[in-house]
This record gives sequence, C-alpha cells and structure tokens, in this order.
Amino acid sequence: MAQIKNSNTIATLSRRERQVMDILYARGEATAVDIHAAIADPPSFSATRALIRTLEEKGHIRHAERGLRYVYFPSVPAENVKTSALKHLLTTFFKGSPTELMAAMLDDSDTRISDSELAALESLIRKARGSEK
Repeated sequence: MAQIKNSNTIATLSRRERQVMDILYARGEATAVDIHAAIADPPSFSATRALIRTLEEKGHIRHAERGLRYVYFPSVPAENVKTSALKHLLTTFFKGSPTELMAAMLDDSDTRISDSELAALESLIRKARGSEK
C-alpha cells in the first residue's frame, strides 16, 4: 500500500489535485470518468488522468480494478485528514485562532447553526475547560 510521503502534503496540493481529492472524499470512490465529469471547468481528460496518476504516485489515492475500469479512492480516510486540514485552515486564514474561526462561522449570515448544534458547541467548550458534568 502506498504511503503518503509527507502527512502535511494535503495542504500543499495544487487546486486541481484538491478538486480530485474533494470528489473522492465526497463520493468515497470514483472512476476517472466520474472524476473528470465532477470537476468544475475540467481540464482535458488526459490531464485529469495525469492528475489521478500524480495523486496515486504521491500516495494520496489508490485504485482497485473492477472489470475493465480502475476505481479510485483516498488512501487515508477523511477522518485522518481532518485535523491536518483544519490546522492548515486555521493557520492560513485565522492566524491560528479557533476563536476567529468560530466567530467567522457564527457571523456568517449564510450559515444557520441550530439550537442543538449551539448546545453541542457549549458542551464541547465546557468539556475543554474541564467543567463537563
């Protein structure tokens, strides 16, 4: 099984490579044709195949043969990448501040946070403070 050469490389993927990874994480698996069809403003099909090959060489994706097709899927489950991606997001856009991230989420008029989600956040904050009962 291919190993990701650098655990932080998800953050350094090109825009097109990230698009392919986003598709695979959203779908779980996809053929090259599926991936190409899902890319916004896609490059040529051969360029899409080159992206897939590059991601496989870097160890980000793997494939399985199904009939005459290769089906591609992420090498690392989304759960394992969340922390790295979140740290990159915090560092890049929010100066490393979880407070600024949450403020942006709460201030975004397009984001509706339900009462149950707010209660869950409050519970997580209490737990982080060590005062969860």
